Amino acid sequence: ILDIYRILSTTCSCWNCHATNEKLAVKMCRLELTPRNRDRWSREIQIMKKLNHINVVTAQDVPEEMKRIALNDLPLLAMEYCSRGDLRKVLSKPENCCGLKESEVLSLLSDVGESAVSYLHENKIIHRDLKPENIVLQDINGKLVHKIIDLGYAKDLDQGSLCTSFVGTLQYLAPELFENKPYTVTVDYWSFGTMIFECSCGFRPFLHNLQPVQWASKVKNKGPKDIMAVEELNGEVRFSTHLPYPNNLSRTLLEPMETLLQLMLKWDPVQRGGRVNSDSKKPMCFEVLEQILSMRVVHILNMTTAQVHSFQLSPDESLHSLQKRIEGETKIEVVNQELLHETGVSLDPRKPAAQCALDGRGWDSYVVYLFDKSLTKYSGPFSARRLPEKVNTIVQEPKTQLPLVVLKKVWGEAVSYICGLKEDYCRLFQGQRAAMLSLLRYNTNLTRCKNSMFGFSQQLKAKLDFFKSSIQYDLEKYSDQMHYGICECLVVFL
Repeated sequence: ILDIYRILSTTCSCWNCHATNEKLAVKMCRLELTPRNRDRWSREIQIMKKLNHINVVTAQDVPEEMKRIALNDLPLLAMEYCSRGDLRKVLSKPENCCGLKESEVLSLLSDVGESAVSYLHENKIIHRDLKPENIVLQDINGKLVHKIIDLGYAKDLDQGSLCTSFVGTLQYLAPELFENKPYTVTVDYWSFGTMIFECSCGFRPFLHNLQPVQWASKVKNKGPKDIMAVEELNGEVRFSTHLPYPNNLSRTLLEPMETLLQLMLKWDPVQRGGRVNSDSKKPMCFEVLEQILSMRVVHILNMTTAQVHSFQLSPDESLHSLQKRIEGETKIEVVNQELLHETGVSLDPRKPAAQCALDGRGWDSYVVYLFDKSLTKYSGPFSARRLPEKVNTIVQEPKTQLPLVVLKKVWGEAVSYICGLKEDYCRLFQGQRAAMLSLLRYNTNLTRCKNSMFGFSQQLKAKLDFFKSSIQYDLEKYSDQMHYGICECLVVFL
Protein backbone atom coordinates (compact mmCIF):
# COMPACT_ATOMS: atom_id res chain seq x y z
CA ILE A 1 0.00 0.00 0.00
CA LEU A 2 2.86 2.36 0.85
CA ASP A 3 4.41 1.72 -2.57
CA ILE A 4 1.12 2.39 -4.37
CA TYR A 5 0.72 5.62 -2.41
CA ARG A 6 4.21 6.71 -3.34
CA ILE A 7 3.55 6.09 -7.04
CA LEU A 8 0.33 8.08 -6.93
CA SER A 9 1.71 10.93 -4.88
CA THR A 10 5.09 11.52 -6.53
CA THR A 11 6.31 11.95 -10.06
CA CYS A 12 9.77 12.24 -11.55
CA SER A 13 10.29 13.99 -14.86
CA CYS A 14 13.19 15.14 -17.03
CA TRP A 15 13.81 18.88 -17.03
CA ASN A 16 16.11 20.71 -19.41
CA CYS A 17 17.76 23.55 -17.47
CA HIS A 18 17.99 26.63 -19.72
CA ALA A 19 20.80 28.22 -17.71
CA THR A 20 23.24 25.30 -18.04
CA ASN A 21 21.59 23.43 -20.95
CA GLU A 22 21.84 20.15 -19.07
CA LYS A 23 19.11 17.67 -18.18
CA LEU A 24 17.91 17.18 -14.62
CA ALA A 25 15.55 14.66 -13.07
CA VAL A 26 13.02 16.57 -10.96
CA LYS A 27 10.87 14.76 -8.41
CA MET A 28 7.76 16.44 -7.03
CA CYS A 29 4.73 15.55 -4.95
CA ARG A 30 1.43 15.75 -6.81
CA LEU A 31 -0.88 15.17 -3.84
CA GLU A 32 -1.14 16.56 -0.35
CA LEU A 33 0.81 14.36 2.03
CA THR A 34 0.07 13.19 5.53
CA PRO A 35 2.39 14.61 8.17
CA ARG A 36 4.27 11.32 8.28
CA ASN A 37 4.86 11.20 4.51
CA ARG A 38 5.65 14.92 4.47
CA ASP A 39 8.43 14.27 6.98
CA ARG A 40 9.68 11.34 4.90
CA TRP A 41 9.73 13.51 1.78
CA SER A 42 11.71 16.22 3.55
CA ARG A 43 14.08 13.61 4.97
CA GLU A 44 14.78 12.20 1.49
CA ILE A 45 15.76 15.67 0.25
CA GLN A 46 17.97 16.28 3.29
CA ILE A 47 19.74 12.94 2.89
CA MET A 48 20.22 13.40 -0.86
CA LYS A 49 21.76 16.85 -0.42
CA LYS A 50 24.39 15.69 2.07
CA LEU A 51 25.59 12.73 -0.04
CA ASN A 52 28.36 12.99 -2.60
CA HIS A 53 29.39 9.76 -4.29
CA ILE A 54 29.74 8.64 -7.90
CA ASN A 55 27.45 5.65 -7.30
CA VAL A 56 24.70 7.61 -5.56
CA VAL A 57 22.58 9.94 -7.68
CA THR A 58 23.63 13.51 -6.91
CA ALA A 59 21.14 16.14 -5.77
CA GLN A 60 21.18 19.39 -7.76
CA ASP A 61 19.85 22.88 -7.20
CA VAL A 62 16.26 23.25 -8.35
CA PRO A 63 16.05 25.63 -11.37
CA GLU A 64 14.14 28.84 -10.71
CA GLU A 65 11.81 28.24 -13.64
CA MET A 66 10.91 24.84 -12.16
CA LYS A 67 10.01 26.30 -8.79
CA ARG A 68 7.35 28.45 -10.42
CA ILE A 69 5.36 25.44 -11.64
CA ALA A 70 5.33 23.58 -8.31
CA LEU A 71 1.93 22.06 -7.57
CA ASN A 72 2.02 22.76 -3.83
CA ASP A 73 4.23 24.16 -1.09
CA LEU A 74 6.32 20.99 -0.83
CA PRO A 75 9.97 21.32 -1.87
CA LEU A 76 11.17 19.84 -5.17
CA LEU A 77 14.04 17.39 -5.49
CA ALA A 78 16.36 17.90 -8.48
CA MET A 79 18.87 15.19 -9.32
CA GLU A 80 21.31 14.34 -12.07
CA TYR A 81 19.56 12.76 -15.03
CA CYS A 82 20.62 9.17 -15.81
CA SER A 83 19.73 8.47 -19.43
CA ARG A 84 20.31 4.69 -19.56
CA GLY A 85 17.27 3.70 -17.52
CA ASP A 86 17.15 1.44 -14.47
CA LEU A 87 18.36 -2.08 -13.77
CA ARG A 88 14.84 -3.49 -14.12
CA LYS A 89 14.81 -2.36 -17.73
CA VAL A 90 18.05 -4.30 -18.29
CA LEU A 91 16.74 -7.42 -16.53
CA SER A 92 13.55 -7.31 -18.62
CA LYS A 93 15.41 -7.80 -21.89
CA PRO A 94 14.76 -11.28 -23.36
CA GLU A 95 18.45 -12.17 -23.54
CA ASN A 96 18.78 -11.53 -19.78
CA CYS A 97 15.94 -13.80 -18.66
CA CYS A 98 18.47 -16.24 -17.18
CA GLY A 99 20.76 -13.59 -15.74
CA LEU A 100 23.09 -10.82 -16.83
CA LYS A 101 26.46 -11.34 -18.41
CA GLU A 102 29.37 -11.94 -16.05
CA SER A 103 30.97 -8.55 -16.75
CA GLU A 104 27.66 -6.82 -15.92
CA VAL A 105 27.32 -8.74 -12.65
CA LEU A 106 30.88 -7.79 -11.69
CA SER A 107 30.15 -4.15 -12.49
CA LEU A 108 27.03 -4.26 -10.28
CA LEU A 109 29.00 -5.80 -7.41
CA SER A 110 31.62 -3.10 -7.68
CA ASP A 111 29.37 -0.06 -8.14
CA VAL A 112 26.54 -0.93 -5.76
CA GLY A 113 27.98 -3.37 -3.21
CA GLU A 114 31.60 -2.41 -2.72
CA SER A 115 31.01 1.26 -3.42
CA ALA A 116 27.50 2.73 -2.90
CA VAL A 117 26.11 0.53 -0.10
CA SER A 118 29.39 0.71 1.80
CA TYR A 119 29.34 4.49 1.43
CA LEU A 120 25.78 4.78 2.77
CA HIS A 121 26.53 2.53 5.74
CA GLU A 122 29.73 4.41 6.53
CA ASN A 123 27.58 7.53 6.64
CA LYS A 124 25.16 5.74 8.99
CA ILE A 125 22.37 5.45 6.42
CA ILE A 126 20.27 2.35 5.71
CA HIS A 127 18.63 2.45 2.29
CA ARG A 128 15.90 -0.08 3.18
CA ASP A 129 14.53 -0.28 -0.36
CA LEU A 130 17.29 -1.69 -2.56
CA LYS A 131 15.79 -3.20 -5.71
CA PRO A 132 16.47 -3.13 -9.48
CA GLU A 133 14.08 -0.21 -9.95
CA ASN A 134 16.24 1.89 -7.61
CA ILE A 135 19.48 1.24 -9.49
CA VAL A 136 19.92 3.49 -12.53
CA LEU A 137 22.66 3.51 -15.16
CA GLN A 138 24.62 6.45 -16.44
CA ASP A 139 27.17 6.60 -19.24
CA ILE A 140 30.34 8.23 -17.90
CA ASN A 141 33.25 8.50 -20.34
CA GLY A 142 32.05 5.45 -22.27
CA LYS A 143 31.56 3.28 -19.19
CA LEU A 144 28.20 2.30 -17.70
CA VAL A 145 28.03 3.25 -14.02
CA HIS A 146 25.36 2.07 -11.57
CA LYS A 147 23.85 4.62 -9.21
CA ILE A 148 21.49 4.19 -6.26
CA ILE A 149 18.38 6.39 -6.26
CA ASP A 150 15.23 6.88 -4.19
CA LEU A 151 16.24 7.40 -0.59
CA GLY A 152 12.66 8.02 0.45
CA TYR A 153 12.79 5.02 2.76
CA ALA A 154 16.35 5.62 3.93
CA LYS A 155 16.93 5.71 7.66
CA ASP A 156 19.57 7.82 9.36
CA LEU A 157 21.17 5.69 12.06
CA ASP A 158 21.90 8.77 14.12
CA GLN A 159 18.25 8.51 15.11
CA GLY A 160 18.91 5.09 16.66
CA SER A 161 20.73 1.92 15.61
CA LEU A 162 17.61 -0.26 15.86
CA CYS A 163 14.59 0.56 13.71
CA THR A 164 11.11 -0.91 13.63
CA SER A 165 9.08 0.82 10.87
CA PHE A 166 7.67 -1.28 8.01
CA VAL A 167 9.05 0.06 4.72
CA GLY A 168 10.32 -0.98 1.34
CA THR A 169 9.22 -3.28 -1.48
CA LEU A 170 8.00 -6.66 -0.26
CA GLN A 171 9.84 -8.86 -2.78
CA TYR A 172 13.24 -7.56 -1.65
CA LEU A 173 12.48 -7.02 2.04
CA ALA A 174 14.54 -8.72 4.71
CA PRO A 175 12.37 -11.13 6.80
CA GLU A 176 12.57 -9.03 9.97
CA LEU A 177 10.98 -6.08 8.18
CA PHE A 178 7.73 -7.75 7.22
CA GLU A 179 7.73 -9.55 10.59
CA ASN A 180 7.76 -6.08 12.18
CA LYS A 181 10.91 -6.82 14.19
CA PRO A 182 13.79 -4.44 15.00
CA TYR A 183 16.40 -4.27 12.28
CA THR A 184 19.83 -2.82 11.44
CA VAL A 185 21.99 -2.33 8.34
CA THR A 186 21.76 -6.07 7.62
CA VAL A 187 18.39 -5.47 5.92
CA ASP A 188 20.35 -3.95 3.04
CA TYR A 189 22.49 -7.11 2.87
CA TRP A 190 19.38 -9.22 2.28
CA SER A 191 17.99 -6.85 -0.36
CA PHE A 192 21.31 -6.60 -2.17
CA GLY A 193 21.85 -10.38 -1.97
CA THR A 194 18.39 -10.93 -3.48
CA MET A 195 19.26 -8.51 -6.26
CA ILE A 196 22.62 -10.20 -6.93
CA PHE A 197 20.91 -13.58 -7.18
CA GLU A 198 18.30 -12.21 -9.59
CA CYS A 199 20.94 -10.53 -11.74
CA SER A 200 22.92 -13.80 -11.84
CA CYS A 201 20.04 -16.18 -12.60
CA GLY A 202 17.09 -14.10 -13.80
CA PHE A 203 14.70 -14.71 -10.89
CA ARG A 204 14.55 -14.03 -7.14
CA PRO A 205 15.98 -16.72 -4.87
CA PHE A 206 13.06 -17.77 -2.67
CA LEU A 207 9.79 -18.96 -4.25
CA HIS A 208 9.79 -15.98 -6.59
CA ASN A 209 6.21 -16.55 -7.72
CA LEU A 210 4.88 -15.89 -4.20
CA GLN A 211 4.78 -12.82 -1.97
CA PRO A 212 7.08 -12.93 1.11
CA VAL A 213 4.12 -13.15 3.48
CA GLN A 214 3.21 -16.37 1.64
CA TRP A 215 6.64 -17.97 1.43
CA ALA A 216 8.03 -16.83 4.77
CA SER A 217 6.72 -19.84 6.69
CA LYS A 218 8.14 -22.22 4.04
CA VAL A 219 11.56 -20.60 3.84
CA LYS A 220 12.01 -19.66 7.50
CA ASN A 221 13.64 -22.96 8.42
CA LYS A 222 16.05 -23.07 5.49
CA GLY A 223 19.61 -24.17 6.10
CA PRO A 224 22.17 -21.48 6.97
CA LYS A 225 23.84 -21.89 3.55
CA ASP A 226 20.68 -22.26 1.44
CA ILE A 227 20.46 -19.49 -1.15
CA MET A 228 17.52 -20.74 -3.22
CA ALA A 229 14.10 -22.30 -2.74
CA VAL A 230 11.92 -23.56 -5.58
CA GLU A 231 8.56 -25.31 -5.44
CA GLU A 232 8.27 -28.57 -7.37
CA LEU A 233 5.15 -29.58 -9.28
CA ASN A 234 4.10 -31.80 -6.35
CA GLY A 235 4.19 -28.80 -4.00
CA GLU A 236 7.44 -29.81 -2.29
CA VAL A 237 9.91 -27.01 -1.58
CA ARG A 238 13.47 -27.81 -2.64
CA PHE A 239 16.39 -25.83 -1.20
CA SER A 240 19.86 -25.45 -2.65
CA THR A 241 23.19 -23.97 -1.57
CA HIS A 242 24.25 -23.44 -5.19
CA LEU A 243 23.34 -21.08 -8.01
CA PRO A 244 21.12 -22.82 -10.56
CA TYR A 245 21.94 -23.50 -14.19
CA PRO A 246 21.58 -21.79 -16.61
CA ASN A 247 23.54 -18.71 -15.66
CA ASN A 248 26.34 -16.75 -17.34
CA LEU A 249 28.98 -16.99 -14.61
CA SER A 250 32.30 -18.72 -15.19
CA ARG A 251 33.35 -21.68 -13.09
CA THR A 252 35.96 -19.60 -11.25
CA LEU A 253 33.36 -17.06 -10.10
CA LEU A 254 30.60 -19.49 -9.09
CA GLU A 255 32.00 -20.67 -5.74
CA PRO A 256 32.92 -17.22 -4.32
CA MET A 257 29.57 -15.85 -5.52
CA GLU A 258 27.75 -18.64 -3.69
CA THR A 259 29.78 -17.89 -0.56
CA LEU A 260 28.82 -14.21 -0.81
CA LEU A 261 25.12 -15.04 -1.19
CA GLN A 262 25.23 -17.53 1.67
CA LEU A 263 26.42 -14.70 3.92
CA MET A 264 23.94 -12.11 2.64
CA LEU A 265 20.86 -14.35 2.57
CA LYS A 266 21.02 -15.72 6.12
CA TRP A 267 17.60 -15.64 7.74
CA ASP A 268 18.94 -14.59 11.13
CA PRO A 269 19.72 -10.83 10.90
CA VAL A 270 22.38 -11.15 13.61
CA GLN A 271 24.35 -13.74 11.64
CA ARG A 272 23.64 -12.15 8.26
CA GLY A 273 26.74 -10.73 6.61
CA GLY A 274 29.08 -12.81 8.79
CA ARG A 275 31.33 -11.74 11.62
CA VAL A 276 32.90 -8.28 11.58
CA ASN A 277 36.66 -8.19 11.06
CA SER A 278 38.24 -6.50 14.07
CA ASP A 279 40.90 -4.82 11.90
CA SER A 280 38.93 -3.64 8.88
CA LYS A 281 35.64 -3.19 10.80
CA LYS A 282 33.90 -4.77 7.82
CA PRO A 283 31.55 -7.77 7.90
CA MET A 284 32.75 -10.93 6.20
CA CYS A 285 30.39 -10.46 3.23
CA PHE A 286 32.18 -7.27 2.18
CA GLU A 287 35.57 -8.96 2.54
CA VAL A 288 34.38 -11.77 0.25
CA LEU A 289 33.07 -9.11 -2.14
CA GLU A 290 36.46 -7.41 -2.23
CA GLN A 291 38.15 -10.77 -2.86
CA ILE A 292 35.84 -11.43 -5.80
CA LEU A 293 36.56 -8.04 -7.36
CA SER A 294 40.31 -8.37 -6.83
CA MET A 295 40.55 -11.79 -8.50
CA ARG A 296 42.83 -11.91 -11.54
CA VAL A 297 41.16 -14.34 -13.91
CA VAL A 298 42.07 -15.27 -17.47
CA HIS A 299 39.48 -16.84 -19.75
CA ILE A 300 40.72 -19.18 -22.48
CA LEU A 301 38.45 -20.18 -25.38
CA ASN A 302 39.49 -23.55 -26.78
CA MET A 303 38.83 -23.13 -30.49
CA THR A 304 38.77 -26.93 -30.95
CA THR A 305 36.01 -27.69 -28.43
CA ALA A 306 34.39 -24.21 -28.10
CA GLN A 307 34.74 -24.54 -24.31
CA VAL A 308 35.80 -21.61 -22.14
CA HIS A 309 38.36 -22.45 -19.44
CA SER A 310 38.80 -19.92 -16.63
CA PHE A 311 41.91 -19.75 -14.45
CA GLN A 312 42.47 -17.61 -11.39
CA LEU A 313 46.03 -16.37 -11.52
CA SER A 314 48.39 -16.27 -8.58
CA PRO A 315 50.56 -13.14 -8.15
CA ASP A 316 53.37 -12.96 -10.73
CA GLU A 317 52.41 -16.32 -12.26
CA SER A 318 54.41 -16.99 -15.42
CA LEU A 319 52.87 -17.69 -18.79
CA HIS A 320 54.54 -21.12 -18.83
CA SER A 321 52.84 -21.99 -15.52
CA LEU A 322 49.48 -20.97 -16.98
CA GLN A 323 50.16 -23.05 -20.09
CA LYS A 324 50.87 -26.11 -17.93
CA ARG A 325 47.48 -25.61 -16.25
CA ILE A 326 45.87 -25.24 -19.67
CA GLU A 327 47.55 -28.47 -20.74
CA GLY A 328 46.08 -30.22 -17.69
CA GLU A 329 42.52 -29.25 -18.67
CA THR A 330 42.63 -29.35 -22.46
CA LYS A 331 45.28 -32.07 -23.02
CA ILE A 332 46.97 -29.74 -25.51
CA GLU A 333 50.72 -29.83 -24.85
CA VAL A 334 52.47 -26.55 -24.14
CA VAL A 335 54.59 -26.82 -27.28
CA ASN A 336 51.41 -27.09 -29.37
CA GLN A 337 49.53 -24.20 -27.76
CA GLU A 338 48.96 -21.07 -29.79
CA LEU A 339 47.48 -18.33 -27.54
CA LEU A 340 46.20 -15.25 -29.34
CA HIS A 341 44.69 -11.93 -28.31
CA GLU A 342 41.64 -10.82 -30.31
CA THR A 343 44.01 -8.65 -32.37
CA GLY A 344 45.87 -11.76 -33.51
CA VAL A 345 48.97 -10.97 -31.43
CA SER A 346 50.49 -13.95 -29.61
CA LEU A 347 50.98 -13.80 -25.86
CA ASP A 348 54.50 -12.73 -24.94
CA PRO A 349 56.32 -15.59 -23.11
CA ARG A 350 58.60 -13.02 -21.43
CA LYS A 351 55.66 -11.35 -19.66
CA PRO A 352 53.62 -12.76 -16.74
CA ALA A 353 50.31 -14.54 -17.33
CA ALA A 354 48.44 -11.45 -16.07
CA GLN A 355 49.06 -9.82 -19.48
CA CYS A 356 45.74 -11.37 -20.58
CA ALA A 357 43.72 -10.82 -17.38
CA LEU A 358 41.88 -7.50 -17.44
CA ASP A 359 40.27 -6.15 -14.27
CA GLY A 360 36.48 -6.22 -14.12
CA ARG A 361 36.12 -7.98 -17.45
CA GLY A 362 34.05 -11.15 -17.52
CA TRP A 363 34.58 -14.00 -19.94
CA ASP A 364 31.78 -12.60 -22.09
CA SER A 365 33.76 -9.46 -22.88
CA TYR A 366 37.34 -10.68 -23.22
CA VAL A 367 38.85 -14.11 -23.90
CA VAL A 368 42.17 -15.43 -25.16
CA TYR A 369 41.91 -17.82 -28.10
CA LEU A 370 43.63 -21.21 -27.89
CA PHE A 371 44.62 -23.14 -31.01
CA ASP A 372 46.19 -26.60 -31.20
CA LYS A 373 49.16 -26.40 -33.57
CA SER A 374 49.43 -30.20 -33.73
CA LEU A 375 46.19 -30.48 -35.70
CA THR A 376 46.74 -30.98 -39.42
CA LYS A 377 43.02 -30.85 -40.20
CA TYR A 378 40.66 -28.37 -38.62
CA SER A 379 36.94 -29.01 -39.02
CA GLY A 380 35.73 -26.30 -36.64
CA PRO A 381 34.12 -26.67 -33.19
CA PHE A 382 30.51 -27.10 -32.12
CA SER A 383 29.00 -25.13 -29.28
CA ALA A 384 29.83 -26.52 -25.84
CA ARG A 385 26.80 -24.81 -24.27
CA ARG A 386 24.70 -27.29 -22.31
CA LEU A 387 20.97 -27.45 -23.02
CA PRO A 388 18.96 -26.42 -19.90
CA GLU A 389 17.23 -29.35 -18.21
CA LYS A 390 13.67 -28.03 -18.65
CA VAL A 391 14.27 -27.20 -22.31
CA ASN A 392 15.75 -30.66 -22.86
CA THR A 393 12.59 -32.17 -21.32
CA ILE A 394 10.44 -30.29 -23.85
CA VAL A 395 12.69 -31.43 -26.69
CA GLN A 396 12.55 -35.07 -25.58
CA GLU A 397 8.86 -35.03 -24.66
CA PRO A 398 7.20 -32.34 -26.80
CA LYS A 399 3.65 -33.47 -25.95
CA THR A 400 4.09 -33.07 -22.19
CA GLN A 401 1.65 -30.55 -20.71
CA LEU A 402 3.25 -28.15 -18.23
CA PRO A 403 1.70 -25.51 -15.95
CA LEU A 404 1.92 -21.94 -17.22
CA VAL A 405 4.46 -20.94 -14.56
CA VAL A 406 6.80 -23.77 -15.58
CA LEU A 407 6.19 -23.13 -19.27
CA LYS A 408 7.18 -19.47 -18.89
CA LYS A 409 10.40 -20.61 -17.27
CA VAL A 410 11.05 -23.03 -20.16
CA TRP A 411 10.45 -20.28 -22.70
CA GLY A 412 12.84 -18.00 -20.86
CA GLU A 413 15.56 -20.65 -20.73
CA ALA A 414 15.05 -21.43 -24.43
CA VAL A 415 15.43 -17.75 -25.38
CA SER A 416 18.52 -17.47 -23.19
CA TYR A 417 19.98 -20.62 -24.77
CA ILE A 418 19.44 -19.33 -28.31
CA CYS A 419 20.94 -15.91 -27.45
CA GLY A 420 23.87 -17.75 -25.86
CA LEU A 421 24.42 -19.82 -29.00
CA LYS A 422 24.54 -16.64 -31.06
CA GLU A 423 27.16 -15.15 -28.72
CA ASP A 424 29.17 -18.41 -28.77
CA TYR A 425 29.38 -18.38 -32.56
CA CYS A 426 30.25 -14.68 -32.56
CA ARG A 427 33.17 -15.48 -30.25
CA LEU A 428 34.24 -18.38 -32.47
CA PHE A 429 34.08 -16.07 -35.47
CA GLN A 430 36.22 -13.57 -33.58
CA GLY A 431 38.69 -16.37 -32.81
CA GLN A 432 38.94 -17.24 -36.50
CA ARG A 433 39.47 -13.57 -37.25
CA ALA A 434 42.28 -13.48 -34.68
CA ALA A 435 43.86 -16.49 -36.41
CA MET A 436 43.61 -14.78 -39.79
CA LEU A 437 45.18 -11.60 -38.40
CA SER A 438 47.96 -13.71 -36.93
CA LEU A 439 48.54 -15.42 -40.31
CA LEU A 440 48.54 -12.06 -42.06
CA ARG A 441 51.08 -10.84 -39.54
CA TYR A 442 53.21 -13.94 -40.18
CA ASN A 443 52.76 -13.42 -43.93
CA THR A 444 53.84 -9.79 -43.59
CA ASN A 445 56.89 -10.87 -41.60
CA LEU A 446 57.69 -13.58 -44.14
CA THR A 447 57.35 -11.07 -46.98
CA ARG A 448 59.61 -8.67 -45.10
CA CYS A 449 62.14 -11.47 -44.52
CA LYS A 450 61.90 -12.52 -48.18
CA ASN A 451 62.57 -8.97 -49.37
CA SER A 452 65.43 -8.64 -46.90
CA MET A 453 66.92 -11.97 -48.01
CA PHE A 454 66.54 -10.96 -51.65
CA GLY A 455 68.39 -7.73 -50.93
CA PHE A 456 71.15 -9.61 -49.14
CA SER A 457 71.36 -12.15 -52.00
CA GLN A 458 71.76 -9.32 -54.51
CA GLN A 459 74.52 -7.83 -52.40
CA LEU A 460 76.22 -11.22 -52.11
CA LYS A 461 75.84 -11.77 -55.87
CA ALA A 462 77.42 -8.38 -56.55
CA LYS A 463 80.26 -9.17 -54.17
CA LEU A 464 80.69 -12.59 -55.77
CA ASP A 465 80.84 -11.03 -59.26
CA PHE A 466 83.37 -8.50 -58.02
CA PHE A 467 85.38 -11.27 -56.38
CA LYS A 468 85.34 -13.31 -59.58
CA SER A 469 86.42 -10.30 -61.63
CA SER A 470 89.15 -9.53 -59.14
CA ILE A 471 90.39 -13.12 -59.11
CA GLN A 472 90.31 -13.23 -62.91
CA TYR A 473 92.29 -10.00 -63.08
CA ASP A 474 94.79 -11.29 -60.53
CA LEU A 475 95.17 -14.57 -62.42
CA GLU A 476 95.79 -12.73 -65.67
CA LYS A 477 98.40 -10.51 -64.01
CA TYR A 478 99.99 -13.53 -62.41
CA SER A 479 100.06 -15.33 -65.74
CA ASP A 480 101.70 -12.35 -67.41
CA GLN A 481 104.27 -12.13 -64.63
CA MET A 482 104.98 -15.82 -64.94
CA HIS A 483 105.46 -15.46 -68.75
CA TYR A 484 107.84 -12.49 -68.45
CA GLY A 485 109.74 -14.25 -65.69
CA ILE A 486 110.37 -17.36 -67.79
CA CYS A 487 111.51 -15.24 -70.75
CA GLU A 488 114.02 -13.38 -68.61
CA CYS A 489 115.35 -16.63 -67.21
CA LEU A 490 115.90 -18.00 -70.75
CA VAL A 491 117.80 -14.83 -71.78
CA VAL A 492 120.14 -15.12 -68.82
CA PHE A 493 120.64 -18.79 -69.44
CA LEU A 494 121.57 -18.20 -73.06
